[in-house]
Amino acid sequence: MLFSPHVTVACVVHAQNKFLVVEETINGKALWNQPAGHLEADETLLQAAERELWEEAGIRAKPQALLKIHQWVAPDNTAFIRFLFLVEMEQQIATNPQDSDIDCCHWVTAEQILNSTCLRSPLVAESIRCYLQNKKHPLTILDNYAASFN
Repeated sequence: MLFSPHVTVACVVHAQNKFLVVEETINGKALWNQPAGHLEADETLLQAAERELWEEAGIRAKPQALLKIHQWVAPDNTAFIRFLFLVEMEQQIATNPQDSDIDCCHWVTAEQILNSTCLRSPLVAESIRCYLQNKKHPLTILDNYAASFN
């Protein structure tokens, strides 16, 4: 059987001991996530991470490191490969979500995320644990080999 996981990217955005979460309403419940989404055709993983950060938080920033690659199967049996990037910022900046699915953004502590009951998936807390382990991989570990990529 062919395995066709959804390829997604997510950004742990950190500034002044706080982390950026995006809030969206799913099935009537407000849930937190990192700025995240699917890889689109003709874009690199880094381009996808930058695009999702802009769409979901209105922030233009480049990831500085790769934190982790997660393989995950959601409760509905949807398979994901999730590339987790780090965006370190000097200070918390105002957000302006461009995506109508995002209700708002919050700067919160690691403890607030780790103790939250409103996370979109367990990967939200796991992403913070990855950050706290301080294991960063250089972006040069990623490469693209296709003439169509910008």
